[in-house]
Amino acid sequence: MPNVRLPQLTVDFSESGSGPGVVLVHSSVSGNRQWRSLSAALAPRFRVIAVNLLGYGETTAFAGDEPQTLEDQLAVVSAVCELVDGRVRLVGHSFGGAVALAAAKQLGDRVEQLVLLEPNPFRMLEVAGRIEAFDEAAGLYASVKSLGSDARWAELAELFADYFSGDGTWASMPEDRRRSFAAALPPNFHEWDAVMNDTTTPAEWGRIAADVLLVGFGGSRRSLKEIVEVFAAANPHWSVAHVAEGGHMAPLTRSDLVNPVIEQFLR
Repeated sequence: MPNVRLPQLTVDFSESGSGPGVVLVHSSVSGNRQWRSLSAALAPRFRVIAVNLLGYGETTAFAGDEPQTLEDQLAVVSAVCELVDGRVRLVGHSFGGAVALAAAKQLGDRVEQLVLLEPNPFRMLEVAGRIEAFDEAAGLYASVKSLGSDARWAELAELFADYFSGDGTWASMPEDRRRSFAAALPPNFHEWDAVMNDTTTPAEWGRIAADVLLVGFGGSRRSLKEIVEVFAAANPHWSVAHVAEGGHMAPLTRSDLVNPVIEQFLR
């Protein structure tokens, strides 16, 4: 895959198609490979750049002494946006949605359209008074920091998989998939700091200049559902779509349902 080399930072990405630029920002524990189906669908109309965030693929791992922030990921997204002539479209899922939000806020008018697939700026739930939903996410955050600090990645992988993909997901995984899933978790240890410490309000996010599509998925956990509800209530000028099934990982497991929603909006 091509990459961009900046001082102390290598940014890894894949590229396909030609036309207006679309930058795809992946969820935690997946990397840009999650976008293979969407990239193929968009390539006839768009130049599609699927970036790897810090610690995925060949992109430089996060090595900060302080907790990671969304701004730490912006250098990665901004670098690939610079490869696009004219205005850019951003698509982000889960943690990638939170990063895409921060990128759209920073880049201003450079971003024409923004697609948010159940973004996870969890701290916003507390800011919005959704305390029970916030506590649900905070409980998982505490487990991530405790188990990750001791490198107990297999235990953490089970919690993570069952939370985001549904109860029983870990039990149904073959052993080789379990090993690869656990091995992909270290970057997530830092990503939680970024979404749990950002205090941007829903209304502040709503000042983003881009045309926004917010997408929720049937079967997702309460914290993720309520983030969509809070964003939709605070920003009635955003477009909102719901995919009835698939849960939080529907962009990977039910791309047949999710990709057409994204394609229609970007057209």
